[in-house]
Amino acid sequence: MPAGQFDLTKELGRWRELRDLAIPDDVAAAMDRATVALAASGLGGEIVSVGSRAPGFVLANAAGDKVSLEDLLARGPVVISFYRGVWCPFCNLEQRALQQALPQIVEHGAALVAISGMTPTNSTAMIEQNGLTYEVLTDPGLLVARSYGLVFELPEYLRQAYARLGHPIPRYNGTTEHTLPVPATFVVDSAGVIRFAYAVPNYMYRADPAHVIAALAALPT
Repeated sequence: MPAGQFDLTKELGRWRELRDLAIPDDVAAAMDRATVALAASGLGGEIVSVGSRAPGFVLANAAGDKVSLEDLLARGPVVISFYRGVWCPFCNLEQRALQQALPQIVEHGAALVAISGMTPTNSTAMIEQNGLTYEVLTDPGLLVARSYGLVFELPEYLRQAYARLGHPIPRYNGTTEHTLPVPATFVVDSAGVIRFAYAVPNYMYRADPAHVIAALAALPT
């Protein structure tokens, strides 16, 4: 992981190259096969889009305190980042980049929250590993991610690939389900309407924080 300031889009490109050097060819092939299948599944058409009302939520942070979208919106816009887990290097890069951008996000009067299906213990690991100072929330059973249209079930061959890498998803999420969210970033205005949305099936691509900040800057004051 980069130690200082970095450009997320460039760093993701570097990690895409590193991935194929770091893991067995057949595991990488299984990941790519699943990514192609997910893109062809039509899931993207179910994901909430710009102009839609953001589904509400009340979720616990790593300390067990409840955080609601309604309360956050009462204070201003909200940036919501759905990520897969602490085991995913692309997620760690993304959350570190959002931490870098946090001062600019706050300058626009916005709050930032990150949401995954991981247990509070694993969410705490995400916070500590990446030095995060914003709310990191647990979405049990990925019910909130499902309301945003993001959830998919891992095919058996991908479950096996992740298990070989030491990433059994049920263990991290505290469930028996082999499900993940498509990583996604939304900017929600204070009226609860989505004004920016980025969600693509390929987990190795993420929204650039510069685009998030530009979306916040374009919101009416």
